Amino acid sequence: MRILVVDDEEKIRNVIREYAEFEGYEIAEASDGMEAVNICKKEDFDIIIMDIMMPKLDGYSAIKEIKKTKNIPFLMLSARGEEYDKLFGFEIGIDDYVVKPFSPKELMARVNAIIKRGKKSVEEEKLNSGRYEFEGLVVDTLARNVYVDGEKKELTPKEYELLQYLIVNKNIALSREKILNEVWGYDFYGEDRTVDTHVKMLRNSIGKYRDKIITVRGMGYKFEE
Repeated sequence: MRILVVDDEEKIRNVIREYAEFEGYEIAEASDGMEAVNICKKEDFDIIIMDIMMPKLDGYSAIKEIKKTKNIPFLMLSARGEEYDKLFGFEIGIDDYVVKPFSPKELMARVNAIIKRGKKSVEEEKLNSGRYEFEGLVVDTLARNVYVDGEKKELTPKEYELLQYLIVNKNIALSREKILNEVWGYDFYGEDRTVDTHVKMLRNSIGKYRDKIITVRGMGYKFEE
């Protein structure tokens, strides 16, 4: 996962780099908006952290320019916390806004949340387009059919909804409470066996791909790619 950090203050770039690299991200840096635009012409990033007030080209203008050719989420930094700045940022398409001085831990939490939302939306687009494929596991969302290595599997409606929900949120640990609320539509009141039973049924239905549904001990499940 790659992050581009754009800020004219080297100390801020260094702090963000330290925390981001600790969490496993690869970091590139730019000291002004113009440099950021030029870097994005050649490289791709999973998210861009962009300061507003910079020499040569401000953050707003840089974001507008980059968005002409790239669909990359933005987290904006600013020393100003005026509502106008935030609203204008959201109008041009930023995903979140952090006011300086900021907590590096909070910043990374927001970065992680944006990237997770982005991954989820990509999977939702795949499912909404009518087809999701993982090796030999195919989910036809238009016909609500599931195929394992070309063989159609008969899933119950709740098995299908559970599989779709796990795929949309793949690689994210989901509590039984969350699954029950989102798939069954009611709150969690000691109904963990409902979720466990359907996961067991679903695993049996998808055969050799059952191991993709991972048990998260003491919490719930996740679909792991």
